[in-house]
Amino acid sequence: MTAQNEKREIGNLVVEGIPEIPKEINHTLQQYQNTREASLVGWINQGEHLVVSTRFGESTQFHLVESPGARREQITFFSEPLFNGRICPDDSRHQLTFLKDRGGNELYQIYLYNLYNKQYRRLTDGQSRNGASIWNHAGDTIVYTSTRRNGIDHDIYLCYPNSQQEDQLVYQGEGLWYPVHWSHDDEWITLNNYHSVNEAYVYRLHVQSGELIQLTPNGVDVASLNGIWAKNSSGIYFTSDYQDEYKQLLYYNIDEENWTILSKDIQWDIENLSLSPDGNFLAFTANENGISRLYLLNTATHQYQSIENLPAGLYTHLKWHPDSQQLGMTINLSTAPADVYVLDINTQQLIRWTFSEVGGLDAHTFIDPQLIHFPTFDQVEQKERNIPAFYYLPKPVAKSKKKYPVLIYIHGGPESQFRPGFSPLFQYYLNELDIAVIAPNVRGSTGYGKNFLKLDNGYKREDSVKDIGKLIDWITQQPELDASRVAVMGGSYGGYMVLASMAHFNDRLRCGIDIVGISNFVTFLKNTKPYRRNLRRVEYGDERDPKMRQHLERISPTTNAHKITKPMLIVQGLNDPRVPASEAEQMLNAIRQNGGEAWYLLAKDEGHGFRKKTNRDFYTKAVILFLKKYLLKDPQNHPHPKAEMISEQVSK
Repeated sequence: MTAQNEKREIGNLVVEGIPEIPKEINHTLQQYQNTREASLVGWINQGEHLVVSTRFGESTQFHLVESPGARREQITFFSEPLFNGRICPDDSRHQLTFLKDRGGNELYQIYLYNLYNKQYRRLTDGQSRNGASIWNHAGDTIVYTSTRRNGIDHDIYLCYPNSQQEDQLVYQGEGLWYPVHWSHDDEWITLNNYHSVNEAYVYRLHVQSGELIQLTPNGVDVASLNGIWAKNSSGIYFTSDYQDEYKQLLYYNIDEENWTILSKDIQWDIENLSLSPDGNFLAFTANENGISRLYLLNTATHQYQSIENLPAGLYTHLKWHPDSQQLGMTINLSTAPADVYVLDINTQQLIRWTFSEVGGLDAHTFIDPQLIHFPTFDQVEQKERNIPAFYYLPKPVAKSKKKYPVLIYIHGGPESQFRPGFSPLFQYYLNELDIAVIAPNVRGSTGYGKNFLKLDNGYKREDSVKDIGKLIDWITQQPELDASRVAVMGGSYGGYMVLASMAHFNDRLRCGIDIVGISNFVTFLKNTKPYRRNLRRVEYGDERDPKMRQHLERISPTTNAHKITKPMLIVQGLNDPRVPASEAEQMLNAIRQNGGEAWYLLAKDEGHGFRKKTNRDFYTKAVILFLKKYLLKDPQNHPHPKAEMISEQVSK
């Protein structure tokens, strides 16, 4: 091992090749690292107070907020972050459940917590993966999903947290099953059975008899999700792309055994659904080109209206007040951290409950992205296909003719979508480093219809990489951008995209940052956790088929590592159950064996991404140092020995 690649440990971090962080980076970055955000958990005390999740210390915990703008009082104090808080509907019990794992291993356990005496206990076995804990309306039973039977399939269990009764297995399934909602008489539960992003089904399960009834149509081209019971249990609201490009809002009539499409006029995916306690209104959001639009549906007439004059952002965690006249939610803006708001549905007045800090920065300096579309290599309906992207450009200095370096940020998934929420790191790049950021939603992204979603499946995997090549072409045509200084960055599947882009466009990129990325599809499918394997085979291809295995090997970054001659930063969590650390290590070795430069950062107490503040702060500093050295400065006078030869091969 060369001196440059020697390992050193900093807390729970293992560092290779990363120089000491200069003090000036610590100074300029500190404020950006101390921004916070808050998300809604739910209402307590008959709706007088809110529980929110936010981070004051090392990890995200639950806090109590007594009134709009009041101090956030921390009520949980765990070293690991908490997820999926759900408040018991029986307010007299003062209980909530949450999920917690250990070191990012995603073997989530369900815990019961008392809001007043601060006592808690684990409800699940401590070994399996558990989730989706849903209280019944009486507040005495929880339904959840668990892999405890065989470590692969997700079954449905009932838990009775305030009695000595053992958990009850109520449905044993194959693959991924999870509960959504109880009928209001607590006799039925809606379940989702997820095969892939393009194929999913909604069922209703009778708790006592075990009767299971499918509500949605069959077909590998139909994805149906959610499942919210109407107040009188006569019907179920769900989303589906049945006979449509987008997931529409549908209503299933129990007696007539048919469904009606309710949102035909909204040609975007319908996402979050939340029914008011009195059953009169269903709140839902539509994902309109990456921005949320909030709607209210009258359940008696099935007519809906858009709530106007709300800030353009991302709307999640819709939670109704017990009086059914107020709707709590989390709103995340591109220029402001996520915060908790409450909407009065009669006056449509929006009241802000939390005011998350931005580290003392001037929020007026934060920059909104512009939605752009750039042409790619193929056509759709005999027209040029365009790829959407969010384009962040630094504010120009008066009379300056400088060209900005560019960071291409590629989201993970691939069944995901970049949406312009607040990123303090993006704002640092823009305001402190004068780096333009472009976040494309390449083919295979969600949010643009199911046919766009399928454009990268199987043998078409590298078509999404070609989209990045066309984005680089677009960059060369922009007078304000410096096409000689372009970097790529992404996590998970976005990490694969970074590695593949570095191999395909080595001569056009300065450097790359791969975060928990797939480096070889065959080894990834072999080593990812068993409960994920079949789900990933649907997307990437089945490596057990010899022809597909050959294809996956051919396109894998480890196979093409010899083409990468530009510097890489590789970031990984040791406990990652999705993309194991072996994926990062084999890519690191392949690059170094070829004489390339690669920095490596491994966190021993993290999984699929860094969630603890100390780790994330060091990671952020390493990224900035890397960009300063390899993106912002002039190229080194001693290029990689194979750079010229490989550049010629790529251009051919």
